[in-house]
Amino acid sequence: MLHRHLRLLGIAHRDNEFRPGRARASLLGTVHCPDYVSAIISGTLDQKALRRMGLPWSEGLIRRTCIAPMGTFLTAQLALKHGLACHLAGGTHHAHYDFGSGFCIFNDLAFAAKQLLVSGAVQKILIFDCDVHQGDGTAAVLENEPRVFTCSIHCEKNFPVRKAVSDLDVGLPLGMTDGDYLDTVFETLASLLEQEKPDLVFYDAGVDIYQHDPLGRLAISLQGIADRDRGVIQRCRDQGIPVATVIGGGYDDDRQALARRHALVIEEAARIATVASCK
Repeated sequence: MLHRHLRLLGIAHRDNEFRPGRARASLLGTVHCPDYVSAIISGTLDQKALRRMGLPWSEGLIRRTCIAPMGTFLTAQLALKHGLACHLAGGTHHAHYDFGSGFCIFNDLAFAAKQLLVSGAVQKILIFDCDVHQGDGTAAVLENEPRVFTCSIHCEKNFPVRKAVSDLDVGLPLGMTDGDYLDTVFETLASLLEQEKPDLVFYDAGVDIYQHDPLGRLAISLQGIADRDRGVIQRCRDQGIPVATVIGGGYDDDRQALARRHALVIEEAARIATVASCK
């Protein structure tokens, strides 16, 4: 639905679309526990682990799950080449080294970051996570990787109950509205760009901050989401820092409305790219 919506808007088309391949188990095993990877792919994960993951096992789920991390990796490579690229999936930040959680199976952000570092494509990465839920899996998987700075700006009284420790955690109060939220996001980002001077920013543009999201508990408007996405991307690009975006979380029984919310970050990225190309 997201892809179809972007096609209808004329933002996505054959000249700017790229499709990733499927990650091999051995490659996923460089970030996750090989036994866990094997159990996921073979469908032998026990029921307790499946409940924690929150999703029923299926061949379709595993196909998607093995493709999405490569999508975030490809997005990062394209961002390094072009300055900006957007993934129409990704942001599975609750996946830990040896277990899945919160609808997340493999951690695409940690996976892509590690592949980039191993290849020598970058020396310093900032993961700027604005999903309403803390990026606990990302923080845990990358806790001993000093070349990746993990920042999570999330609703404090929300999932997960037990928070991990990111390099920087910014816990927000229940019901926060646009003005205070945007001030917090932009001030935090400006400080980190100056402090860390990353070669690449992964931006998790979760839309579960939306005021009517059933799992969000913040009160951010649609305009507020668009303003956040535009502001984050523009601030990075103003400093010449490539940005790779992922869609993160978002929940709604109205799937078309949800697709339109997820599209906001790609729409803002397209506007910024268009203005830059005209200069």
